[in-house]
Amino acid sequence: MLKAGTILTNLYERILPEAKSRKVADLRIGLGYTGVRLDNDVTGIAAVLFDALPHGCTVMPAAGSIAGSAAADLLKYLVNGKNHLEIAIGLATANALIEPPADVLDDREATTYLNLKPGEKVAMVGLFAPLVEKIRATGAILTVIEKNPQRLELLSPKAKQQALQDCDVAIITATTLLNNTFEETISALGKPRSVALLGPSTPLMSEIFRNTPVTHLGGVAVADSAKVLQIISEGGGTPALRPYLRFVNLLLNR
Repeated sequence: MLKAGTILTNLYERILPEAKSRKVADLRIGLGYTGVRLDNDVTGIAAVLFDALPHGCTVMPAAGSIAGSAAADLLKYLVNGKNHLEIAIGLATANALIEPPADVLDDREATTYLNLKPGEKVAMVGLFAPLVEKIRATGAILTVIEKNPQRLELLSPKAKQQALQDCDVAIITATTLLNNTFEETISALGKPRSVALLGPSTPLMSEIFRNTPVTHLGGVAVADSAKVLQIISEGGGTPALRPYLRFVNLLLNR
């Protein structure tokens, strides 16, 4: 079993050389996402786990001095972030630094690449509400594993374990990287034919998933930095950001 945080550590080590040559132009922290724009006008985003935000009037003690600082200073939060917000800032920085490979596929419909068949068992870790009906329309049997009881009725630990063990396809939210449950989740899988890590937080770097069962990365590239940062600052989430993002998929060779 991989140790919690292994993927983010791998990402940090691979992207650090690039981070040392870049500066932070802007940092925005919203209620749904955080965004980091670098001095080359490339922006990366990552989800903010609102319920896990630090309490108090000062969330970022360095506020007012972050713009103009080295990108490496924010990237280090991937490995030494003291809370989920700092980790999200580190991941947004990494996503800004990653250059998507040439073989990424532009497609807003991630389920296109899952080739679901009637009767197949799908375990969805983290509710992707827009995908639920599309998956069920294929005849596949969907089980959703969610941590937030306000979004969905929670499964028992036994039912969750069984769903992960038995699934043919696993769809995992990239926020599992932010709350350090990704490694635990993939270790609970049986032998699914496909494992997709999806969401705007997904780092599109196949190398860091080499020793995992992940076969598919579905993430985003920011198409309009100014608009995305404005929406983040105004408390917007995925629906508001969608028109200004490129949704891309990277299929990993296994």
